[in-house]
Amino acid sequence: MEQLAGGVELERYARQLKLLGEDGQKALKEATVLVAGIGGLGGTAALYLAAAGVGRLILAHEGVIVAPDLNRQILMDTAHLGQERMSTAVARLKQLNPHVEIEGHNARIEPHTAAPWVEAADIVIDARYDFPERYALNRLCVELDTPMVEAAMYGFEISLTTVIPGLTPCLECLYPDLQPEWEPLGFPVLGATAGMAGCLAALEAVKWITGVGTTYAGVMHRFSSLDFACYSVRIARNPNCACCGEGGKP
Repeated sequence: MEQLAGGVELERYARQLKLLGEDGQKALKEATVLVAGIGGLGGTAALYLAAAGVGRLILAHEGVIVAPDLNRQILMDTAHLGQERMSTAVARLKQLNPHVEIEGHNARIEPHTAAPWVEAADIVIDARYDFPERYALNRLCVELDTPMVEAAMYGFEISLTTVIPGLTPCLECLYPDLQPEWEPLGFPVLGATAGMAGCLAALEAVKWITGVGTTYAGVMHRFSSLDFACYSVRIARNPNCACCGEGGKP
């Protein structure tokens, strides 16, 4: 197991070592996490994973920073409007924690390009904003046997589950791909709600990597940030799922 870099890292992570122990911290250092989407949800998740000392982050998100991003995308700033999201995010994360290796891709999730990123990851966080990319990422995780934290928010509502290929429902079990019309632009989002979802996703990944606590594998958690009402329900695989069922891919 890779060793922590002496007193520097022991001091940086002193508060969480009391919770995770040195073995947990070393597990984080050895881990690679793919964060697909670095908007309000994914950007927050990436920030806290970098702060926690995950050894390598692979990030994917396309495009440039525009003004409506700035109510929630905390890796972006006003000074970089019109510039590439990814380069700004990578620079911000490196400023936060220079011990973390960060690989950024100015790209959407496409099967032929994203497969190596998924294969390299110990766990994936799905923080993309549209279902076509979510389906593509889900299929890659199932095919490559990579766990995926499925985190989403809409308005004041947050949902979270962890997909373990072959054991738990995949995204298509829960939301079959019926080729719906999808308009991702302009959906309502409050930065604090997106940030809460990102924190939950980061925490779920930390729990999975370190073995501390219980993950939401096979459980769907729903939370309303408007009144803090929440509930969790057990979810089952669909044997006829086109992605992970008997008629789909293993």
